[in-house]
Amino acid sequence: MATETNARTTRSPLRVDLALLNRVERLSDTQFVYLMLTPVLVLLGAMAIWPLVDTFQMSLHADNIISSDATGEFVGFENYVGMLTGQTNALLPRPFLDLSTPLTSAVSVTVLFTGIAVGIETILGFGMALVLDKRFRGRRWVRVALILPWAVPIVIQGMIYYLIFTPGVGFAVDPLQSLGLISGAPLADSWSSLVIVIAADIWKQSAFMALLILAGLQSIDRDLYNVAKVTGASKLQEFWTITFPLVLPTLLIALLFRTIAALKVYGTVVTVTNCNTLPTLTCLVVTTWNANRYASAATIAFIMAAVIAIALIGYLWKLRDLEYGGI
Repeated sequence: MATETNARTTRSPLRVDLALLNRVERLSDTQFVYLMLTPVLVLLGAMAIWPLVDTFQMSLHADNIISSDATGEFVGFENYVGMLTGQTNALLPRPFLDLSTPLTSAVSVTVLFTGIAVGIETILGFGMALVLDKRFRGRRWVRVALILPWAVPIVIQGMIYYLIFTPGVGFAVDPLQSLGLISGAPLADSWSSLVIVIAADIWKQSAFMALLILAGLQSIDRDLYNVAKVTGASKLQEFWTITFPLVLPTLLIALLFRTIAALKVYGTVVTVTNCNTLPTLTCLVVTTWNANRYASAATIAFIMAAVIAIALIGYLWKLRDLEYGGI
């Protein structure tokens, strides 16, 4: 009897494992995908969703700069109303939204930076990807050279442009002053600083766009171009009927990554100039938090998260349309 009991005890874990395996095998494809994603979703909830919920909860309270408590009394959505209407601008290190002075307003600076930088990076990246998609001698070395700016750390990138445009040190200051394009110290002027920061971002991130778009170009079936040549299609017709439609999903993903990163720009601004000269949304969050206005900083951070979420939903909606043929 003892032997039989031991045998049953030994076989029990195996039976349990077989039962679990059989249950997993009976799952549908969708259920199996969700099962495999469960650990990732749990980790995402712990690392991303909970801090976001905590930030939103903090934003519903008043600033408390007197006592040691992070926030004051519960005020609901008053912080959001005051932030979006400009009522709290006087309490912040820099205005959150003030269209009368666009280069001192965090929203307008961020929108200008994102729109100009991402737009130029997309055009340059697309052009570089089209060139690198062709076969020519030394293409491998050109690709390596393309990756180098993207591989440079943000701090080093910022210091390079800071030194280039520092009077008495940088080689670009005197020629630009002689042409009348800049005057004085360009990094102390908001307009000049915006242009320089955009240039620094384009230098680094155009390679990122080119690499992603190049991956999309190389996934296109080359036989389609052979058919187009047989039918007498021009290069421009090949681009608009084959290249652009087929690379558009990859292009949208690249735009999504760069748009989100541009909306959160901080390191480049801090290393090239400073948050007082060029206040972006992320700069405003940091400086407001350092001023012990924790609720206001949480409000700005959550508004940023909402804007990024809206952009993400828009891109995903467009990708869904493309997936079902709605180009």
